[in-house]
Amino acid sequence: MKHVLVTGGAGYIGSHACKALQTAGYVPVTYDNLSTGWADAVKFGPLEQGDLTDRANLDRVFNKYQPVAVMHFAALSQVGEAMRAPGIYWQNNVVGSLCLIESAVASGCLNFVFSSTCATYGDQDGVLLDESSPQRPINAYGASKRAIEDILANFGESHDLKSVIFRYFNVAGADPDGEVGEFHQPETHLIPLTLDVIDGKRPALTVNGTDYDTSDGTCIRDYVHVMDLVDAHLAGLYWLEAGKGSRIFNLGTGRGFSVREVIDHSRIVTNRDVPCENGPRRPGDCTKLVSGSDRAEKELGWKPRRSTLEAMITDAWRWHQNGHYER
Repeated sequence: MKHVLVTGGAGYIGSHACKALQTAGYVPVTYDNLSTGWADAVKFGPLEQGDLTDRANLDRVFNKYQPVAVMHFAALSQVGEAMRAPGIYWQNNVVGSLCLIESAVASGCLNFVFSSTCATYGDQDGVLLDESSPQRPINAYGASKRAIEDILANFGESHDLKSVIFRYFNVAGADPDGEVGEFHQPETHLIPLTLDVIDGKRPALTVNGTDYDTSDGTCIRDYVHVMDLVDAHLAGLYWLEAGKGSRIFNLGTGRGFSVREVIDHSRIVTNRDVPCENGPRRPGDCTKLVSGSDRAEKELGWKPRRSTLEAMITDAWRWHQNGHYER
């Protein structure tokens, strides 16, 4: 059977990708240092614990499994933290990714699927972002992801490394079967924070910024269901295995939802109240990020079939009620 190395496979998106890979007949090999991931989430293939900056360990893992491809999810991704401590984003995301890419190339694993972000585009209000939109990241998170894209392009030119890069923003929802889901410590994502408040685990939800230039004053994001997202990553793997060249794809619905809209839909889905309080804007937050995905639809045949607020919140609420990981 074919092995695929999944960095960050113990995390939110990576664990869902591992399930999709197993279902598709691959053996997902999780590589994770478990700093933010969960060993309990590694259910679909072996776990190799290690850091991306540990080149010797990476070389050992590549030699042991001889993967046909890498799916690279491992990264720090909190905007607020990136504003306060940009150095750790350049060290973890960029230096770690460079080490991974060098190890992959040295082992002859030349198919690379990379989880990037629409944060590389920065704050471009009122624009439906596509793959040709200028990249103007406004924080170290987006800047570090853009740098990794450049590294992949360089290695493509020098070592024939083929990469599929996906740029997306807010991922939400959970595995409808309830085997894996979203759980962070500390939690920073809007939907699980909202569900925590609904469930009485937090006293109130802080709305960070109510003076944005939007219809209700709160910032707008394009939300993609995690199952739709991993479907795209699987399509990217098939693209590379078919011998096609490097390509960049945006993944989005073409429509954004404001923080208030997410809160209102959470009330409807759960039939419970969401106590809220207003807070200041978070440094580094954009007003609006909405990503089109015409290229992914035309070339990969991908469509965001579950990416409605109702489906994302319903699946997340089911997971929220039934399962959390333990260290």
